[in-house]
Amino acid sequence: VKTHLQAQTKAAVAVGHQHNHKGVCSAFRSIYRQHGVAGLWRGVTGAVPRVAVGSAAQLGTFSSAKDWVCERQGLPEDSWAAVLAGAVVSGAAVALAMTPLDVVSTRLYNQPVEADGTGKLYRGFLDCILQISSKEGLLGLYKGIGAVYLRLGPHTVLSLFFWDELRKM
Repeated sequence: VKTHLQAQTKAAVAVGHQHNHKGVCSAFRSIYRQHGVAGLWRGVTGAVPRVAVGSAAQLGTFSSAKDWVCERQGLPEDSWAAVLAGAVVSGAAVALAMTPLDVVSTRLYNQPVEADGTGKLYRGFLDCILQISSKEGLLGLYKGIGAVYLRLGPHTVLSLFFWDELRKM
């Protein structure tokens, strides 16, 4: 529902398929009426790997980046500057790891579908990756990475900073 509404715009500037919902409730009703409960879960095959990879990148890089900063800069391990630096590096790793899956997830969510709910553009997760790579090159998988970092960078920094502070308590 969120993706349908975010992609929706006036016909004069529309790019890609438009779902033309009148609001959140209208979108829920329309999707449910056309595709049943399963229609509300369409695209989950792109969302689950996206979240798993993002979380793994975040948690897998934070401690190592923080330790590296402490060793190279001589900062104490409990320093807020070390935590901040480690979190910034982690945020960049999350954006790099997550953006391709974010692009795939968005494409899967927003593609037009047949009456039976199958996608008109992509057969699934792997097909979407292959089509993007072949038609747009590997950089096509990194569309919007700046916006992804602007959203995930601060989130990662704040989450890890507060997590580290709570862990000390």
